[in-house]
This record gives sequence, C-alpha cells and structure tokens, in this order.
Amino acid sequence: MNNLKLTILSTLTIFFVFSCTSDSNVVGVNTDKNYLTALPSAESDERETIWDAFNREATREPVKVNRYIWQAALDVLDFMPIQTIDPFSGVIVKGFGVPPGGKTQYRATIYVVDPALEARSLRVSMQTKSGPVSTATMNEIENAILSRARQMRKADGLS
Repeated sequence: MNNLKLTILSTLTIFFVFSCTSDSNVVGVNTDKNYLTALPSAESDERETIWDAFNREATREPVKVNRYIWQAALDVLDFMPIQTIDPFSGVIVKGFGVPPGGKTQYRATIYVVDPALEARSLRVSMQTKSGPVSTATMNEIENAILSRARQMRKADGLS
C-alpha cells in the first residue's frame, strides 16, 4: 500500500514538474515573421538586467556638475564639516557647524544639478538642531554660493 502511494505521488510530481517546464510555443506555433519585434521588451534579446548597472561603458559619462558652483559651495560653507561628498551625483552633505560670529549650529545639503552657472543649477537645504531654516536664510546662502562662483569664474578670465 505504501509503495502504491509512493509510486502515484512520484508520478504526479514528475507530471507536474514536466508540465510546468513545457514550451508554450509548441502548442500554437507562431507563423508571424515579425514575432520577435512584437514581443514585449522583457522577452526581447535587448533586455536590461541588474548587471547592466555595473557596465563600464555607462560609467564613462562626463560629470555634469558646475565646478565653480561646486567649489563655491565648499568655500562658503567651509565652517561646516563634510559628511558626504559625491561629485558624480553633485551632492555635498555638510555636518553641523557654527558660522563665524554666530551661535546657531547649521547643517546643509547642497545639490548641484546642472553644469550651467545659473540659480537653477543649485539647490540648498539647511536645518538647525531644532528644525528647518527659513527660506530667506537658504536664499541668502544660495546667493552667496552663486556670487562666489561668479567671482571664481571671473578670476579664471571667463565672463
């Protein structure tokens, strides 16, 4: 009796395993010559995989960060320690620091998003230990960074 149950169970298991792995195109053979181009991108030959993220060709793109804004941000906020810096994504994260002549500790995240020397290329987010900083203070910091960047570009002989 146990051998019969084992045989039936083994037969059913083999049947289910082979039925799950069958080729679905055998039943209805597709005669369309453009079959491969009609496939969704997940089934086409040129699909992306997780390993494409490590492709060396993709990492050879030029960095699109304005070097004057980048350096000006580091200069203007030099009283804050650097926590994280990534020139490839344009992000500078500064830790808490007290400006000269001030009493409040600030920290900032600077994001340089464009290679142009314009206000739209710079995003600054600041906070104190008690919460976010006012918009006017952030605008003053942005203006100070942009003014310093223009000074640096002018010193290099570019207008």
